[in-house]
Parts: sequence; C-alpha cells; structure tokens
Amino acid sequence: MPQQHSFPSPVHVVQLTDAHLFADPAGSLLGLKTRESLAHVIGQVRREQLRIDLLLCTGDLSQDASVASYEAFRDLTAVFDAPTRWLPGNHDEAQVMAALAPELVQAVTDIGAWRIVMLDSAVLGSTFGLLAEGQLQVLDEALATAGERHCLLCCHHQPVDIGCAWMAPIGLRNADALLARVKSYPQVKAVLWGHVHQHWDQLRDGVRYLATPSTCIQFAPGSEEFKVSDEQPGYRWLRLHDDGRLDTGVERALDYVVTLDFDSPGY
Repeated sequence: MPQQHSFPSPVHVVQLTDAHLFADPAGSLLGLKTRESLAHVIGQVRREQLRIDLLLCTGDLSQDASVASYEAFRDLTAVFDAPTRWLPGNHDEAQVMAALAPELVQAVTDIGAWRIVMLDSAVLGSTFGLLAEGQLQVLDEALATAGERHCLLCCHHQPVDIGCAWMAPIGLRNADALLARVKSYPQVKAVLWGHVHQHWDQLRDGVRYLATPSTCIQFAPGSEEFKVSDEQPGYRWLRLHDDGRLDTGVERALDYVVTLDFDSPGY
C-alpha cells in the first residue's frame, strides 16, 4: 500500500537531483565540490520554500555509490521536515540506497489529491536508462489503482528528446512504453526527471514534461556534443492543485560562484 499524507491544497513539492556526492567530503567534478554546491542549493530552498510537503530526489545522488555519500546526502537533506523519496540514477547503486534508507525508496506515495510514482530507470553498469518489466508492472498497478487521484511520474532518465544530440543515446531506451501509458491514463498530469543537468519544460498533449538542473555542474542546453555550462546549480519547486493543475519553476543558488577546472576530473 502506498504511503498516504494529508495536506492542504496545493501540495508543495521540491525536487533535488544529480548531486553526485562522493565518500570524500571534498570530492569534486570539474573542480566543483559537489557537497558544497548541494549545501548552497539547500540553503536557497530553505530561504525560498517556507513550506515543503514532499521532497523528491531523482537520481545520481552519489557519484561513487558509497554508503558515506548516501549518508551525507541524507544528513544534508534532513533539514527539511518533510517526507522524502529517492530513486536511483546511473551513478547510483539501488541496493545500497535501499539498505541504508528503505523508508526513502518507496515507489508510490499518495499525498493530497495526487499520487507520486517513483520509477527506477537505472541499468546497472550503463549510462542509458530502461524501465524493466517489473518497473512497468509497478507503473501499471499504480495507474490502474489511482482512482480519482492525479498522477506525477518520476524517473531519472529523460523520456523525450530535449535537443541535446549527445544525450539522446543515454536517455530512456523504452520511452515509448512509458509514453503509451501516459497517453492511456488521463490521470497523469506530469512526468519529472533528472539526468540532463538542465531546465526543460514542455507541454505535450496536456501533460507537462519537466527536467531540472543539477545541484552541481550544469550541461549546456541544445549542445551537439558534451558541453557544460557556467550556470549556477538549482532545484525545482512544484505546486500540485486538487483539480490537477500544477505550477512549477526552477530556482538557482544565487550565492554560489561557479568556477570550473577543466584540467580536473570530469563528469
């Protein structure tokens, strides 16, 4: 049975994604210390989001899949007094996450008038994503039993073309299976993911498709080949209304100075 939480409308949700933490507190990507940048984003969230009903963490919480990195992520986000849900990305180890924090990796959460479905699209040892048969069954059951609840689907890998040619091969390989279910269930109002380290917001057939900046380095939108941006790390907020409407936006950690070192270890 999904966890249920009652909150006044609208439900206030925050998404954090792609923190890429290391066991080493000083671990960095392209010279950017990922724990430090996550801490700055969290500070921004705390200043701007005075109420949070649910925190969604959509993969690549860790870069090295170490217990210490997940403990650090859990401790840094513990400042939010809200139910939290994790799902794995291509740099994560789902079993390590589940062993450390089983209460955080639940697939289905009912909150207010909404059902949140967290789908594991990670493929062990691969950068691309795939929803295995078991995950599709989780999705089918969640949608079939949603009743009058509106649905927000979350995964790590992008299910649509975002205009970055180099990222297309490392997206969700069986996106058609996901999109067919979205089309079949009008309860689905939005699909939310990480992985792409950039902002994306598109309305397709009445469904909102959303990607969110990383809490560390950013990828340049519209790039043909791998390219990073000097934009600041960020997060997404969502307001989920009882009638199925949603409001959402992306905010950046304005107090964080991005200084990249292209001679240091990269992504």
